[in-house]
Amino acid sequence: MKTLVIIPCYNEEESILETVRSLEKEKVDYVVIDDGSTDHSLQVLQENHLNYIHLDNNLGIGGAIQTGYKYARNKNYDIAIQMDGDGQHDARYIKELIKPIQQKKANLVIGSRFLEKDPNFKSTFFRRIGIKILSTLYKWITGKTIKDMTSGFRAADRSVIEIFSKDYPYEYPEPVTNLSISHKSIVEVPVQMKKREHGKSSITPWKSMYYMLNVILYFIIIIISRGEDYRA
Repeated sequence: MKTLVIIPCYNEEESILETVRSLEKEKVDYVVIDDGSTDHSLQVLQENHLNYIHLDNNLGIGGAIQTGYKYARNKNYDIAIQMDGDGQHDARYIKELIKPIQQKKANLVIGSRFLEKDPNFKSTFFRRIGIKILSTLYKWITGKTIKDMTSGFRAADRSVIEIFSKDYPYEYPEPVTNLSISHKSIVEVPVQMKKREHGKSSITPWKSMYYMLNVILYFIIIIISRGEDYRA
């Protein structure tokens, strides 16, 4: 199946080339979405003749990812994979991510850090609690289980590509889209994340709490505005 890796990039000059090179061994197509980087990311993309789309203005992670899904739709890809530009997502797991879609067992596959113990995954107490609360809320709403609600390492089939290319939230995209397409078949496969080698994570305990509270509000707004039975 024709597969594309979507790599959002914002100020990842130190890691983006290594991330793209890791995909060469997997022999998979990719597109880097440069989300108005203010460092030398664009220069790295240009000098190394990488496949990229440059956004003049910073749209945020949701806008960058949706640009990638529009590209995948327009180029008639069967599968689109989200993969961060900071090098934490391991390209060696791509085969496992797309397998359930190839076997027609899933529409969306999430690379989960919580299905198997991952010695490399380190997070704050507040972030772990936040993910647990989101997973519990998701199960309460839909009757289904997703352990890693915030994982950005995901593979989507053609039907989901079509949905995401038309409607993709600019904020809190992973948990919100997990809910919005809960009528689809969503499965998780175990992955391990690599340690971030360059730059510094912007996630703080306060940001984790703020993130969680806002996602809960988004869930409430989605449920009220759409009036759907998510357990159907």
